[in-house]
Amino acid sequence: MTVTDPKSVVVRYVEAVRDGDLAVIRDSFAEDATWEYPGTLPLSKVWTGRDVIVDDFLGGVGTRLKAGEPVLIELTNVLADGDQVVAEWTSRATAANGAAYHNKCLGVFTVREGRIASVREYADTHHVANTLYPEAV
Repeated sequence: MTVTDPKSVVVRYVEAVRDGDLAVIRDSFAEDATWEYPGTLPLSKVWTGRDVIVDDFLGGVGTRLKAGEPVLIELTNVLADGDQVVAEWTSRATAANGAAYHNKCLGVFTVREGRIASVREYADTHHVANTLYPEAV
């Protein structure tokens, strides 16, 4: 199914993350997409390219989580204006070190031709550091 409405593209992506649907996750991004993650963590930078975002950024965070346990994603709000979409979600998981991970996140997405072209994510990076990257604290 081809989805081109910007709000629907973002909802489809977040639901694919929730469901662990890697094919839809990858298909959601433009080849030259960027994802900006804030802070001073090892993952804090602008990630460039669909494969880098999916494999290195999202996949890298996945290695910090307890294997075999689900990541619970709940989309709590979505607002759209033209090609700009603001999505708010919560993420719950268990870190590989056993710590409880529960974060509220917000992303400002730009959608171009039915694909996510850029994301600026905002999250509690202090919580991310303490639970997923304690060696960086």
